[in-house]
Amino acid sequence: MLRRSIIASLLFLFACSPPDTAAQSQRTTPPSRAGLEEAVFAGGCFWCMEHDMGALPGVVEVMSGYTGGRNANPTYENHPGHYEAVRVRYDPSVISYRQLVDRYWLFTDPTDNGGQFCDRGSSYRPAIFVTPEQRADAEASKRAVIESGRVNGRVITPILDLGRFTEAEEYHRDYARRNPARYAAYRAACGRDRVLRQVWRR
Repeated sequence: MLRRSIIASLLFLFACSPPDTAAQSQRTTPPSRAGLEEAVFAGGCFWCMEHDMGALPGVVEVMSGYTGGRNANPTYENHPGHYEAVRVRYDPSVISYRQLVDRYWLFTDPTDNGGQFCDRGSSYRPAIFVTPEQRADAEASKRAVIESGRVNGRVITPILDLGRFTEAEEYHRDYARRNPARYAAYRAACGRDRVLRQVWRR
């Protein structure tokens, strides 16, 4: 019982939500750098997706945000129908889109459509958002994952048409680097890495 209480307290303290003292700032879209391409993924808390995708060679920038919903100006407190997602800007001369998608799967639980890890609800569902040019590679990658037999369960992550992406509030951006202790505690309490080891047959 004590252990459950400790875990519950940690989840409450370190949940993927804004710190009390954080100030919101104007959200702007930086100009894309010449030669870079973009991809959008959802895989639960965008702090974790930003951290994991940002570590890949060839990835230049990862931005947390919201996509997939109808609210014209989503915020963390008001994003019905939206997914927490990340926009990945990458150098295609270093990593291809297909390679990027192949790596994405390993950062998620593709069998869970009710959220990811300790974060539950529709905004935490996994999804791959694609342009018409990206769809074939994304679908081929999904087939490869299914046929590999590496996943303990049925792969249900959808591949959806890419719509508008709205950047998250400033205090959510680059969260793991700016708040390493808080991020590490949240990730450990959420059990993300433990679940990934259970879902993926290495």
